[in-house]
Amino acid sequence: MTRFPKNFLWGGATAANQIEGAYLEDGKGWSTADTAKYLGKEARSHMSLLKPMTKEDVEAAMADQEGIYPKRHGIDFYHRYKEDIALFAEMGFKTFRLSISWPRIFPNGDDKEPNEAGLAFYDKVFDECLKYGIEPLVTISHYEFPLALALKQNGWLSRDTIAAFVRYAEVLFKRYGEKVKYWLTFNEINIIGMTGYLSGGILADGIDNLLQAQYQAAHHQFIASALVVQKCHELIPDAKIGCMLARMEAYPETCNPADVLAAVEADESNLFYTDVQIRGAYPSYMTKFFKDRDITIDMVEGDEEILKQGTVDFLSFSYYMSSIATADKTGESTGGNLLGSKKNPYLKASDWGWQIDPVGLRITMKKMYERYQVPLFIVENGLGAEDTVEADGSIHDSYRIDYLRDHIEQIGLALEEGVEIMGYTPWGCIDLVSASTSEMSKRYGFIYVDQDDLGQGTLARSKKDSFDWYKKVIATNGEDLA
Repeated sequence: MTRFPKNFLWGGATAANQIEGAYLEDGKGWSTADTAKYLGKEARSHMSLLKPMTKEDVEAAMADQEGIYPKRHGIDFYHRYKEDIALFAEMGFKTFRLSISWPRIFPNGDDKEPNEAGLAFYDKVFDECLKYGIEPLVTISHYEFPLALALKQNGWLSRDTIAAFVRYAEVLFKRYGEKVKYWLTFNEINIIGMTGYLSGGILADGIDNLLQAQYQAAHHQFIASALVVQKCHELIPDAKIGCMLARMEAYPETCNPADVLAAVEADESNLFYTDVQIRGAYPSYMTKFFKDRDITIDMVEGDEEILKQGTVDFLSFSYYMSSIATADKTGESTGGNLLGSKKNPYLKASDWGWQIDPVGLRITMKKMYERYQVPLFIVENGLGAEDTVEADGSIHDSYRIDYLRDHIEQIGLALEEGVEIMGYTPWGCIDLVSASTSEMSKRYGFIYVDQDDLGQGTLARSKKDSFDWYKKVIATNGEDLA
């Protein structure tokens, strides 16, 4: 008997700001992602494009015609979506995770009427997916924010943003309710502290306590998410809507109780966000956390009830690596999914220093399923690497196949152990612009896109060795991983 259920959703994942391009075409407004500049390989730090931004920084980026802003052009999915979705269908995708650009629907975030050209574009994309039997999995907000709302009201730091977001989501549900049955509210909601500008539209001007701002903005997102979940259930009763977490599995460095406690606290810091969205209330452990840091969450009457009534249907998450939790902060560190960690001597690392830990995926699935008892969905996982195109045009990415094989094997074992898993969508199923560094050379895809870090190339698509391998995996429902 196969370990993977017959309805397991195999597919791949992308984000609008990293693939679409056409950044001001057909009425789309500016997004925060459109101001993300490529700084060169010497600035490969995982934090290079996640620094706080001021209004002056934003205005300078908007006026800059000489700099390289790769997310403005992506991989031209806006014009090539039929070609790309046909390739996904050839691999046998059951689902395709993509996001909708808020400023493509509401150019200023809170316009009186939505932009029909933007709505029509996603109609065409969803129709193309459904033509091949591919279920769209749609993220409503994925690392881009209407720039006009950032400048007008400092993004998610303003409670007014809640109403604008709920209205945006309601337009999506009414327009696409017959086409989209799987939704996510916010991508990696727990990264708001590092992507305050990119995902939250928060400008650093006048903010004295960035930590206070981070958690206040997160509260507004919690309320918005809960209201949107309720709206989805009302308007599309047969749909499922989930939250999305950047999962950071942390191991204690030693059996020293101080290290074990550090691992517990690392879990609390990470799972706080899903505790709120799945359990419907702030966890008790955050009381002392807030008190120790002089953080006060401004809530209004009714917020607690909204959180209680707007819990999600499933938990989706990204998983790229694990980390080390320790009371000792000295020692060599490595990067990984935005956060640094001590090196784990038992693990290998990617070219970007991300520690490769397939068993950690199984550990985290078992842990989260036991904690929440809701279905899990692995919506990001993959290996960012520099691929070499051979003289004959072939791309032999055995390293990517090995990475994915080892992780899929652990998913199968977790299923055997009773964990309920809806599907698996590896990140960057087609090469795209990096979220954190705006590089193209950090490639994840089964499909190679001929474009370099400076935006030069033909944009031609070609299959890597991993393309046919993943096609076989899907065709055998995860049984043939050779």
